[in-house]
Parts: sequence; C-alpha cells; structure tokens
Amino acid sequence: MADNKKILVTDYVWPNLEPEKSILEPMGIELVISPNGEEDTLVKLATNVDAILTCFAKVTDKVIENADNLKVIARYGVGVDNIAVDKASGLGIAVTYVPDYCVDEVADHVIAFLLAWNRQLLSFDYKTKTQGWGSIKLDLPMNRLRDCTIGVIGFGRIGRNVSAKANAFGLKVLVTDPFISTESLAQDNYEVVSLEDLLHRSDFVTLHSPLNSETKGMIGFEEFNIMKNNCFIINCARGPLIDEKALINALESGQIAGAGLDVMESNHPSIDNKLFKMDSVIVSPHVAFYSPESTIELQSRAAQSIADVLSGEIPENLYNQAILGKTRAGI
Repeated sequence: MADNKKILVTDYVWPNLEPEKSILEPMGIELVISPNGEEDTLVKLATNVDAILTCFAKVTDKVIENADNLKVIARYGVGVDNIAVDKASGLGIAVTYVPDYCVDEVADHVIAFLLAWNRQLLSFDYKTKTQGWGSIKLDLPMNRLRDCTIGVIGFGRIGRNVSAKANAFGLKVLVTDPFISTESLAQDNYEVVSLEDLLHRSDFVTLHSPLNSETKGMIGFEEFNIMKNNCFIINCARGPLIDEKALINALESGQIAGAGLDVMESNHPSIDNKLFKMDSVIVSPHVAFYSPESTIELQSRAAQSIADVLSGEIPENLYNQAILGKTRAGI
C-alpha cells in the first residue's frame, strides 16, 4: 500500500487518537482532523481522502460525492444513521461499524436509570442535602422490583443484556421485536408480545431499536396514551425514537411518571429544553456507551476496519455487505 493515504476524522469525544495512530500511522496513513462536523467543512476536507472516520457528524451525499478516492467510511459506534449508506454503496464505498463494543456499558446505564428512579435516589440526595437528614417524608413512588414489569423494545445485543440484568432483579421481562419468536425466548422466561401489549403492561419501558424511517417517532402521543401512569421510560438508544413533544405532554399531563434520557431528538439540545426543567426526568449527556475500556476498544476496532479495507481485506463488521466484489477497495 502506498504511503500517501489520508483519513478524515470528522469528530470524536475522547481525549486523544492514540489508539488509531498506533494502528494506522505504521501503515503510512495520515490522520486529517476536522475542526468541526459541518457539511461544508467536511466537503472541503474529504477531497482526496481514502477513508472517513466519523462519530456523530453527518457524512452526507455531498461529502461522499466530493471524495473521489474514498474507499471506506467507518462509524465510531453501533448505528450508521448519520451516514448516507445508499450513496456510499452505489459508489462502491465500504461502510463499517462497531456493533458490540459497549453492550455492558449501555445495559448498565439503563439499569442505573431504572434503579435511580425506582429508589428515588436523586430526590433523596437533594432533599437530604438541602433540608437535613430527618426531614424526609416517605411518600415518594417506590416499588418492589420483583413485583414490576419491564418492557424491552428491540432485542439485539443490548436489549438481551438489559433483559438478563433486569431478570436478575426479579423483574418480569416483556419483549417486542419483529425478528424474534415466542419459542426462541421461552427458555429465558421472557414473554414476546406486541408493542401495544408491552406498553399497556410495563412499569418500565426501555428502547433498543435502530433508528430508521420506520422507527423514528415510534413512541408518540398514541403510544403514551397506552402506557401506565406510573411508567418510567428509558432511552439509551437513539433520541428520535421518541417524539419529544409527545413525551413532554405525557409527563405534564401525568400520562406517565418519568423518563431517563441519555439521548434526545437533537444531538445538542438547548439548555432551555423543557425536559431539563422537570423533576420527573433524569438526563445524562449521551454517555451510556462510555468506559475507558469501551472507548479504547471502539477506537481500535474502527481504525482496524479501515486498515483492513485499505489493505484489500474484508473488515470485521461490514455494514453494506451487498457491495462485496464491487468495491473501490477491491474487496
């Protein structure tokens, strides 16, 4: 492989790019770091690059069309909804991702939201620190988990991990996913149900579906109307799975009790967002994926997928496998 390869890094949120450099620089590959993730910036920088590494920035049709030498786009993450996959595939450009690097971290985060809400930890912490040790009335909504039901929407790697951990706490687990059957989960003591049934019966609901045209806004006004008024909904997947206006309405009207959100409709929600003002909402800033271990693994595996493609090898996780045999990289 020639020594003049270039990779455009659109954005990243970790301290450095040392894992990527350790894999790519010995191959004579130069990293070009974008100052921002704006389309116009990426269009300019994509000229003559052989690969793109992206986290949250959108790799649009326009960016891809301007990258005549582009052979692979690697996503730092599980989904590829920020990449124009159809355009890439049409041009013979491989798209890779890392679907299993943070399964435990995200599942743990979901359970942390559930426990923090059910045991009212944030409320107790605030009231004790501001009002004193003996001033708390035991009148907050708290339940024995063994008597509760959790509904898991989407039963991929993370959904399965969440279900196993919830089961360990004694929660009854309901599952809905178009790609699984009742028989396949019978031995795990999980009940496969329709979305409507799951929403109607669950005390906790957690989302683990991919984001696409069919799932965007899948939890909206109609779905909140079905849910129990004591229900706590958790989203550590993709923000747009929930219609935010419908969520605000459901919380304000008492249709549901609360929400735990690691993601929101906007990647950078305004500090004035109504959800930030609600005591019934627990928020974390898209960090469910994070641990030092998961981040280093993500960086290394994303970089290795580029190294593989540029070396003419099939990468570990090729998203658009239908292009094999028709790629610019010759794989």
